[in-house]
Amino acid sequence: MKTPVVEIIHSYYPSLTNSEKKVAEYVINHLDHVIYFSVTDLADEVGVGETTVLRFCRKIGLKGYQEFKLTIAQNISESPKHENVLSNSNLVQQIASNTIESVTNLASIINEEDLNRTIELIHEARSMHFFGVGSSGITALDAKSRLLRIGKHADAITDSHLQAMSAATLSEGDVVVGLSLSGSTRDTLESLKIAKENGATIIAITYYSRSPITQFADIVLLGGAKESPLEGGSLTAKISQLFVVDLICTGLALLEKEASLSMKNKTAEAVVNKIY
Repeated sequence: MKTPVVEIIHSYYPSLTNSEKKVAEYVINHLDHVIYFSVTDLADEVGVGETTVLRFCRKIGLKGYQEFKLTIAQNISESPKHENVLSNSNLVQQIASNTIESVTNLASIINEEDLNRTIELIHEARSMHFFGVGSSGITALDAKSRLLRIGKHADAITDSHLQAMSAATLSEGDVVVGLSLSGSTRDTLESLKIAKENGATIIAITYYSRSPITQFADIVLLGGAKESPLEGGSLTAKISQLFVVDLICTGLALLEKEASLSMKNKTAEAVVNKIY
């Protein structure tokens, strides 16, 4: 049974501080938008600090911001106006259109200077690591595979404990790419913080340019797509995230065309007998 989030906010409203009441009022009037906001986005929109938003979430009986967004998403999904957004008759066309639109929009906002800096940093790095969990962990593994095909060795770490231990061993000259669509994934952020403190260069790939992950990043590349908590791991977001990885890997291959082509041939030959 869903939690009636608006009713709960109203019931706690008298006990909230003035700043928390501003958050409550904004949320009640903008439920459709808030489910796509990072905690930083909401704080900026309301004009309060992130701690106020987090305190508001706990005041209304929720453990944190992500549970708060999930509760809102569950409420919205059961609203009559949100039913039948897709139907069998237009399912293929709508998903294809959403995916194309997402990649097109992402291509128009990619900062080429930051992308080129990222490619150079990875090219010159002593060691290369991709940190991601959940759906972003799958992207990390794909990035490792893509780089291996052109002769670039990278580590893809999807376990939070291994991320933290690996981060503690890094230093200047090492590069870590943190993958998080929300920019608020606790495990990834904690590992990036450790890596940053030890001198590693941090590159963040996230959908939200204003999110907690950016405070640790030397470079922020926008990657992914808008999704609510009920859409975690959506194809549209995944393809958009992979699009950024493809830009990086292609850029690296172009830096050393002959060596990359040679490695592509060698790695292809290494697995050719595994296919009938």
